[in-house]
Formats: sequence, structure tokens, C-alpha cells
Amino acid sequence: MSKFGELIDANVPVLLDFYADWNEQSIAMHPVLRDVAAALGDKGKVIKIDVDKNKELSQALRIKGLPTLMIYKKGEMVWRQSGEQDANTLISLLRDYLV
Repeated sequence: MSKFGELIDANVPVLLDFYADWNEQSIAMHPVLRDVAAALGDKGKVIKIDVDKNKELSQALRIKGLPTLMIYKKGEMVWRQSGEQDANTLISLLRDYLV
């Protein structure tokens, strides 16, 4: 969990994608998240977290639906949504939290 704290304690917005390789909606989000990361550049981070490899963290954060997307800013969760999202919506949300 200490590594998770380091991931989310950034001055830039951090988009977390809790996913599973066996989940169709998670797979559909891969190109969307690539587009989001490219649009943000170094002004934000996009981090994918495999729920099967990170069961303790997934349980602690009560991940139920996949994908679950969260935005953190300076260690605080500022947005959370389950299900597919489009790139423009995510980019807009992340830009709201830029320094």
C-alpha cells in the first residue's frame, strides 16, 4: 500500500484504471487510455492496475465493477466512475485538476 500512496501523491492529476485482462470493457479502454496519456503528456499520469494482481488494494478501494477509473490529486480522490468512458471526457476531467 505504501507504493500506492507514492503513486497518488503527485502534484499532477493521476488517472487510475482498475482493470482485468478478461474483462471486455477493460480491454476496450486500452486505446482510450493511450489517447488520454498522449494528450496529457507530462501534465498528468495514467496508471493501469490489474485487479487480479492487486487484490488487496482492489478490496481496500472496494473495486466492484470493471473498469473502475479514479482521479487522484495530491493524494486525494477527486473523481471515481465504473464503466467505459470516452477520451474527451477523461481529458476534460483531468485538465480540471491541472496545477
